Amino acid sequence: MDSSSLLARAAYWCAFLSALTALVSIAASQSLLALALALLVVSGTRWRLPPVWLPLALFMAWTVVSVVASGDLAAGRPQLRKFFVYLTLPVVLSAFRELRDARRLFLAWGAVGALAAARGLAQFVDKFTEAGRLGRGFYEYYVAERITGFMSHHMTFSGGLMIALMLLGAFLLFAPSPRGKRLCLALLAATLMALALLLSFTRSVWLASAAGGLYLVWFWKRRLLVAVPVLAAGALLLAPSWVRSRVVSTFSPHGQLDSNQHRLVCWRTGWRMIQARPLVGVGPERVQARLMEFVPADVPRPLPEGWYGHLHSVYVHYAAERGVPALLLLMWFLVLTLWHFFRALQRLPAGRSEEKSILHGAVAALLAVAVAGIFELNLGDSEVLAMFLAVIACGYLAVPETHQPAAAL
Repeated sequence: MDSSSLLARAAYWCAFLSALTALVSIAASQSLLALALALLVVSGTRWRLPPVWLPLALFMAWTVVSVVASGDLAAGRPQLRKFFVYLTLPVVLSAFRELRDARRLFLAWGAVGALAAARGLAQFVDKFTEAGRLGRGFYEYYVAERITGFMSHHMTFSGGLMIALMLLGAFLLFAPSPRGKRLCLALLAATLMALALLLSFTRSVWLASAAGGLYLVWFWKRRLLVAVPVLAAGALLLAPSWVRSRVVSTFSPHGQLDSNQHRLVCWRTGWRMIQARPLVGVGPERVQARLMEFVPADVPRPLPEGWYGHLHSVYVHYAAERGVPALLLLMWFLVLTLWHFFRALQRLPAGRSEEKSILHGAVAALLAVAVAGIFELNLGDSEVLAMFLAVIACGYLAVPETHQPAAAL
């Protein structure tokens, strides 16, 4: 094996580990991404750009326009630095060569996700015990301090775990039938991740995981969907009271800690920002600084309890922060990716296959991320964004049109 091949292989492993460690450490993930990029350049590997490169590039360009228009270049600098994370898509697509590379990453995410879930479950036991020791009601105690796995925040933890669970679910339902120890390990990992997601108390991820899961079941054995409402109702009845309280709080807020009012305030405030500056928004990283200028007058002061650092919707936030064109470019990127994957799926023969597993997993993950984004700025998390882009890159490995190199590095 010549030096170029060795460097290309090293680039693959760095890209692989960069995507994998997004579930554990963003510092490690980005360091490995930089190393993968350098190795790709040195090895002379050619870029493979996905067909969705144009809307993503334009989204980044419009972000620059918004930063300049805001008049506060220093404030917008973190979002410009985040462009580095977007390199995950071309780096993974260029470094990975075969479907088995994508399959290896998907299964590795399942393994690391299971470890993160196990850590989260141990944290849950500690918190449950601590609430009892302090004589506090568990629900009120836990909502403010939820499990985080290897992450620093429960939203990042649950967002990454959700993606890993969608991919593992697709493997179980559509890959060439796993058997024996491999099947048992996959089922165990899926069970751990599902339980950790339930105990994360992240309602947006519950809904998003349900959307992705229903998509997988629809294309696996859609007649089973009739049992979903019965199973959901039975699970809710058998669940502990604090789980039922969390579910009910989605529709009927239970106490101050569960108030949905701050989310409504954020969305209304974002709409006023969009109306005031529809083309370029208020500027990246400027939403929190200018929030009080746009809060509707009929909102009581002090504002309802909650986090006002962003607008709790990736769609509302990007439109308010960077302008409506940025939102449209993001939607173009998401819809075009879905269309490419669906078209590739339609060309596949009936029955299980690696291609079908990878494409269905990518679609389920994309749908889940899109649904969760209605309620949270999930793509604002570098960890979730890196995993999301790596999943899309892996999906395009199963789309024949993207196998041709685009340009020399």
